[in-house]
Amino acid sequence: MSTINTIKQKLTIFNPEKIEIIDKSHKHIGHEGAKDGGGHFFLTIVSSNFYEKSTIERHRMIYIALGEMIGRDIHALSIKAYTPEEI
Repeated sequence: MSTINTIKQKLTIFNPEKIEIIDKSHKHIGHEGAKDGGGHFFLTIVSSNFYEKSTIERHRMIYIALGEMIGRDIHALSIKAYTPEEI
């Protein structure tokens, strides 16, 4: 299973209305953190589970859901997390 598919699978716990993941790892070849294989990803996710949560709380929820992937499969993750009303 690809890293993007694994990320999507782990984030299904939020019942997202939209999830988009873009792999930008190719732009970071040779970057110190990418040498061990960790990728650079841009995530946009829309979920009602983020209602009344701050940006920090939303990011924390996502990092917890991704667990051991952070620092191993994922070196850098840019997150845009919205509620449906914010779109």
